[in-house]
Amino acid sequence: MIYAVSACLLGENCKYNGGSNYNEKVSELCRGKRCIAICPEILGGLEIPRAPSEISGGTGKGVLEGQAAVVSREGADVTRKFLLGAYSALEEVIEAAGEGEEIAAIMKAKSPSCGSGLIYSGQFDGTLVPGDGVTAALFKSKGIKVLTELEI
Repeated sequence: MIYAVSACLLGENCKYNGGSNYNEKVSELCRGKRCIAICPEILGGLEIPRAPSEISGGTGKGVLEGQAAVVSREGADVTRKFLLGAYSALEEVIEAAGEGEEIAAIMKAKSPSCGSGLIYSGQFDGTLVPGDGVTAALFKSKGIKVLTELEI
């Protein structure tokens, strides 16, 4: 088993504001296990720091299907970077996994990339809506189990 883990949860300063979302439980879970740290937003070419982004007009699944967009708080359409990051993260994890090795993911809750089950509404008002971030939706579409740090 290999775990794809949101790099910010492991203490990497890749969060939009330059900080991390370090989580001791996630860090402990990774000790002695095969874990690969990923940050889809950085893999997609977004900078640190960067304006926060949310999915507008749907969820990560909608972004994958071309029916929704990812937009920064400043109004920039960053959809292509989120898509590039999601597919790059998937490629990294598949390459790191051994032949036939099961993959699971532990990802940052509520994130427009990594959120699973709930994400921000796209209004930048703190409202949560049912859905997945772009990378979480892609992983799930490939049969990868996705949990957030709130579920472990």
